[in-house]
Amino acid sequence: MRGQLAEKYAAAYLRLKGYHIIARHYRKPFGEIDIIASKGKTLAAIEVKTRRTMIDALYSIGPFQKQRVKRAMEAFVMEKSKFESFNIRFDALLVTSIFRLPHHIKNAWR
Repeated sequence: MRGQLAEKYAAAYLRLKGYHIIARHYRKPFGEIDIIASKGKTLAAIEVKTRRTMIDALYSIGPFQKQRVKRAMEAFVMEKSKFESFNIRFDALLVTSIFRLPHHIKNAWR
């Protein structure tokens, strides 16, 4: 499973967990976010990673990528002021197969 299919799978999984998908593929020249979702007063930037193992997926999110996601989230909140009062969180959603549930790590980084 790769890229777009994994992100569709991840978005469906998040919906089942009660999240509202706000945006997918949010991009700016200085950063990007795979999925932006809300639940209650929490707004989460969710990085979706697909690898053979959960460990490989987790370690594929490096410091540079985390910084790009953080910058993009800052831009998103500035554009959409209704989210200014929300708690911001950075999550990872790790996918190894469509036959296994993804692993959702809340607050994967700050």
